[in-house]
Amino acid sequence: MEAAARGGVVNKADMIEQIAQAAEVSKSAAERAVDALVGAIKSSLRKGEMVTLVGFGTFYVSHRKARSGRNPHTGEALTIAAAKAPKFRAGKALKDAIN
Repeated sequence: MEAAARGGVVNKADMIEQIAQAAEVSKSAAERAVDALVGAIKSSLRKGEMVTLVGFGTFYVSHRKARSGRNPHTGEALTIAAAKAPKFRAGKALKDAIN
């Protein structure tokens, strides 16, 4: 199914196909490259490192403090635990490319 038919959503398989065509490599080689990139980013974030791809953007970990909240169904007060969240900040070249 083409991305336009899904409302503009590009999934991993679509991305692999585009990379394979652009780099003139097999789909399996493109898939290994995508998996390696994602794995390297995850590994670096797990260690608390920032990943900067110049011209594209920066992946980093944000730390959320513990806070209180309410269960929307019962209204009961509860404590939401502290957590780490992956974040992405787009670089100038990426912002310029889409505007």
